[in-house]
Amino acid sequence: MQIADFDYHLPDQLIAQFPPEVRGASRLLHIDGEQRQDTLFSCLPDFLRAGDVLVFNDTKVIKARLFGEKASGGKIEALIERVLDEHSALAHVKASKAPKAGTILHFQGGFTAEMVERQGDLFKLRFDGEASVFEILEQSGLLPLPPYITHVPDDEDAKRYQTVYARDPGAVAAPTAGLHFTDAQLDDLRANGVQTAFLTLHVGAGTFMPVRVDDIAEHTMHFERYSIPQATKDAILAAKANGGRVIAVGTTSLRALEAASQNGVLAELTGDTNIFITPGFEFKVVDRLITNFHLPKSTLLMLVAAFIGFDTMRAAYEHAVKNEYRFFSYGDAMLLEKNH
Repeated sequence: MQIADFDYHLPDQLIAQFPPEVRGASRLLHIDGEQRQDTLFSCLPDFLRAGDVLVFNDTKVIKARLFGEKASGGKIEALIERVLDEHSALAHVKASKAPKAGTILHFQGGFTAEMVERQGDLFKLRFDGEASVFEILEQSGLLPLPPYITHVPDDEDAKRYQTVYARDPGAVAAPTAGLHFTDAQLDDLRANGVQTAFLTLHVGAGTFMPVRVDDIAEHTMHFERYSIPQATKDAILAAKANGGRVIAVGTTSLRALEAASQNGVLAELTGDTNIFITPGFEFKVVDRLITNFHLPKSTLLMLVAAFIGFDTMRAAYEHAVKNEYRFFSYGDAMLLEKNH
């Protein structure tokens, strides 16, 4: 398939620049084959039943964007992609000239780092001093809002660009399907017999990287680290055995589960994955997907097309634009039934 197959027209005013005033006060579009139902996210429990299991990504967004300068005075911007250890990280670096190995970078807050080596498009940085990378980011970093959100991140973003169940720091982008859930709704779902389970996949900046090839089969995905607890595996297997449905909350949860199940069973509970899900993919674990609306020509839109069918995806997005749903990270949600 060609990248042009996954393009669509989106008026700028439909790109949500801010979250809804109240968490969870979003719309929900339910897609089941050719059937489309416009409803509210607060009505999600109506579509679930006891024995179903919701699988959430509990990654926590870090303040991954740092600003500073090289010793020569040239301005730099670093976006931490992955924390390697207490004092090292892989980062995307913007500068007039890419820093060479041995270059000292001076960041706001008085922190310095040495550029150790290039690793593909990324730069390995080693930070000086006693503070850990996470401590440096917390003190001097900025929340890395997506490029289509145009305002400078503020205190409200620090709260709302984070799920209520986030607990494992490491992501540079939020698992945005989870932003709709409130503690009260989670409690209600559990009280009704719907199970909740968690995994961790640290979302990388690659999620926003454009596809630069015409033939999507030539595209290579970025790697992301995931971890699936044994308790989550057990909950999924129990649901499958008892007629329950596995609902991935977000494409990152889905990618982790399907990456761990490529040999037919949920086996690889930790690992790095660059799984690229496109039409024709055989899903082995996930039955339903809760997700937001995705960028034109994006790998996530291709994943949606694989899950519900290409023509169904096109019709769903045409419906969402026509009915003025709010798009992307702070936007509305979809509940998708897998195409059989």
